[in-house]
Amino acid sequence: MTTYVIVHGAWAGAWGWDKVAELLRSHGHRVHVPTLSGLGERAHLANLPITLTTHIEDVVNEMVWHELSDVVLVAHSYGGFVATGVAERAAGRIASIVYLDAFIPQDGQSFADIMGEMPEGPVVAVPEIGNNEYPTEAERQRVAALATPQPTGTFTERLKVSGAYLRIARKTFILATGWDGFGGVAAPLREDPAWSVHELPCGHDVPLLLPVELAGLLEKA
Repeated sequence: MTTYVIVHGAWAGAWGWDKVAELLRSHGHRVHVPTLSGLGERAHLANLPITLTTHIEDVVNEMVWHELSDVVLVAHSYGGFVATGVAERAAGRIASIVYLDAFIPQDGQSFADIMGEMPEGPVVAVPEIGNNEYPTEAERQRVAALATPQPTGTFTERLKVSGAYLRIARKTFILATGWDGFGGVAAPLREDPAWSVHELPCGHDVPLLLPVELAGLLEKA
């Protein structure tokens, strides 16, 4: 049995990982998908001062209070910022780290720095969800209905990185090749023997688009 802790992306929640979590649990694994503060079913907390540190603490506390160890930590998209910060605080609990079409931030970098735009106001609105991202209009509408605005502080806080994630024994990057998003992140990792790099032929929302294939890769991480 493997223990997974999954960090969802921006504007999302644990709901986006229901299919993958169900598959992994059906194979006997233990799966934790904490919804980050201010998002999903915790959107009622969005009026509080939520930052990147808050989200890091959400995940660290999930591991501490559930007494988790030998964790496979999985991060999607913005979740790469969170997971990198979690590694700084709780690397001893993590056996493997997986960046799924995710950011791997440098020291002193924020999400807003990478995006090249500093948001204003307490929250960042949900971006338009394209018609081509999901196989059916019903699925697109479901995602649009469940997505929630992102607390601005999670995008503007700069992360202090010592490189703890690099000292985790197993490191994996999974690239979604159906769009031009994270190829630049994956490219140097392909040349690094410390990393395993895999590809999935879909758009960015991999957990919803290819849950079976993704679960299979996570079982190898």
